Amino acid sequence: MLPPYSDESPDADEAMRKPPKSNNNDFLRNAVSNFQYQISTHPRFWLFTFFLFFQLVVLIFTRNSPFPFSVHSPPSPLPQFPSEIAVFPDIQTPHHDRNVIYPFGDSECEYGRVYVYNLPSKFNKDLALLTCDDLDPWKWQCGLVTNDGYGKRSTELAGILPGNLSAAWYRTNQFSSEVIFHYRLLNYRCRTNDPESATAFYIPFYAGQAVGKYLWTDEIENRDLLSNKLLKWVQRQKYWKKYKGLDHFLTLGRITWDFRRLGDPEKLWGSSFLNRPQMQNVTRFTIEKAPWDANDISVPYPTGFHPHSEKELREWQNFALSYNRTSLFTFIGAARGDIDSDFRSRLMSYCRNESDSCRVVDCAVIPCSNGSSEIQKALLSSDFCLQPKGDSLTRRSVFDCMVAGSVPVFFWRRTAYTQYQWFLPEDPGSYSVFIDPEAVRNGTASIKEILKSYSKDQVRKMREKVVETIPRIVYARPSGGLGSVKDAFEIAIEGVLKRVKDENEWKEYVDMGS
Repeated sequence: MLPPYSDESPDADEAMRKPPKSNNNDFLRNAVSNFQYQISTHPRFWLFTFFLFFQLVVLIFTRNSPFPFSVHSPPSPLPQFPSEIAVFPDIQTPHHDRNVIYPFGDSECEYGRVYVYNLPSKFNKDLALLTCDDLDPWKWQCGLVTNDGYGKRSTELAGILPGNLSAAWYRTNQFSSEVIFHYRLLNYRCRTNDPESATAFYIPFYAGQAVGKYLWTDEIENRDLLSNKLLKWVQRQKYWKKYKGLDHFLTLGRITWDFRRLGDPEKLWGSSFLNRPQMQNVTRFTIEKAPWDANDISVPYPTGFHPHSEKELREWQNFALSYNRTSLFTFIGAARGDIDSDFRSRLMSYCRNESDSCRVVDCAVIPCSNGSSEIQKALLSSDFCLQPKGDSLTRRSVFDCMVAGSVPVFFWRRTAYTQYQWFLPEDPGSYSVFIDPEAVRNGTASIKEILKSYSKDQVRKMREKVVETIPRIVYARPSGGLGSVKDAFEIAIEGVLKRVKDENEWKEYVDMGS
């Protein structure tokens, strides 16, 4: 619309050609008026624009927020994790309400939500062994279900840890991940009680406890009995039939080899659970995976450290980072035979001969089960910790070592480097040392000399990387997690949700094109 024109004004034409005099008040009034007009005319457009702008601001601040410490910080002073962080209460997060409309999607749960099956108790709760001493090394089931899988408080650590840090330590059984994941999922912020809204489905079957009691017996049929019944039960479920288990997952509290017979004609070990055709599509968390099976996802062994808050986590990281370490390396374990045939026996003998540099904890003499104070003293006092194979290629000690801020020394790559990819640093050399076991056996490599060749600055940087990794390899105590910090449980569940979501979207895309 053109401005009004009057023939009575001799200067009207000239005035139209000249720019108006600047008036800030008029400009602001016009701008506001115009903005209000645009909003009233196109409310949805402006609401969408505001949302995009808000997301951009959040993204910029998130990507530019500093990490608690940098691995490239100068040698002095030591990097510190923030300790003044609000404590998150141990409360249950409300589940997804289907009556709430999310105009821009479910922003709280980027990869969707998980539905937890309510299994008959014979598949989980009834398997618990309650009447035993949780420190009895001969009863592997002891303490599995105490405190929702975390075990009893480790009161013996109060004498070696400062302040209230010992309250975050428990006598956690290394095979308790089935119980921990079940408990945490029941209180998970992205759990849904409506299966129609679920991205993935969790089967809370305590498979490790079901097979464990028969592993050292000849009762072959009993090893398979409960897992066979579980598979029959789950196949009757409506939501299993849609993708035949592709969107289902569970946790195995023992290593994958305890659920595979690997063609053993005499069936001397394990069950046939993972050999069954119904399990070929199901994702499973396990403390040691099969290298060829993409459905096996290795998750960290449960350690004894379970922080109650982010503040407590940061206090522990600072403590482990600054601890005065007086030994070059340590070995914790028990010999399993003569020195020539057993690598652990060789390490034990080597460490005893290098007593000025190596600290030994002989688990055949000192009880090492479930959070011994001797283990903590040795790990906290040593720059490095030797990590040979256990009864299989992995062992819980790897994570005990790293939680204490000690740098792990590996002799087999499959102990860690080809496992736990969701949790450990991508660059093995940034947080660990690898030594060829054959070079140790034939005497061409000296463990002591190799470890001494690392400068103080190199050791410091590796320790910083180890301590930085601690949140990713521990299971927090609160049912709702640690707020903004993602522990091993959060990382595992988000990973499998993303995996299932991507697979489902790809399947739907292929079906649409066919």
